[in-house]
Amino acid sequence: MTIPLQAGIIYGPVNSRRLGQSLGLNIVSTKIKTCMFNCVYCQYGLRRVDEEQMNDRHWYPSSREITKALESVLPILNPKPSYLTFSGNGEATLHPEFSDLVEKVRTIRDSHAPDAEVAILSNSSTVGRVEIREALQKLDKRIMKLDCGNQETFYRYNQPLPDIFLDEIVEGLKFMADVTLQALFSGGEGGNYTEENIKDWIEKVKEINPTSVQIYSLDRSYPSANISPLPGEELMKIKDLLNKEKIKADVYER
Repeated sequence: MTIPLQAGIIYGPVNSRRLGQSLGLNIVSTKIKTCMFNCVYCQYGLRRVDEEQMNDRHWYPSSREITKALESVLPILNPKPSYLTFSGNGEATLHPEFSDLVEKVRTIRDSHAPDAEVAILSNSSTVGRVEIREALQKLDKRIMKLDCGNQETFYRYNQPLPDIFLDEIVEGLKFMADVTLQALFSGGEGGNYTEENIKDWIEKVKEINPTSVQIYSLDRSYPSANISPLPGEELMKIKDLLNKEKIKADVYER
């Protein structure tokens, strides 16, 4: 069982377990998931747009539509959200005007909710591109996905498009400052909670040297019958392994 796509550009504010009161910015399509990944745990299911449409700028709402939607909502919200978060029905950095949108959202935030921070929940698939990393660095908080430590698990668990490689993602993340990594671990035959993957994943995290790591398990609906939620004590074991490497980590549970 999965959940419906976000029906508009602005949604929430939602009570996020990691960001508190967060106003969501869905800058991809409302028709179908727009993502280079097809994660077995995705709350929006496994059906996604084809690559040709994904690369078509007309697939995305225009910069004008997005800024107009935010300007119509943010001034009247009371209280103001803690975060304005690029998230929604897929990967926000795929938007052809992503860099420009970061600047415009920051400007609107400064005018109507100056205490709010601008954040992103990203799958990290585009961090190999210099212009995307530069745009990401203009955000207040970058929460970047890294669920897997080796290519085999990455292909099976995150199910990326064929030309997406884990090592290239890691290299891109290494170039970024003040990165928060997010990792969703699940058990079961299709999960990523294996001794080999955890060992390899920790080595990748050490390479990236993030500000912190957010560890969590399945909480919402998910489409695969071959994965299962992990209990908190298993997540704490992962945190302890990171702490031994002097890496800050937090476990998030409902």
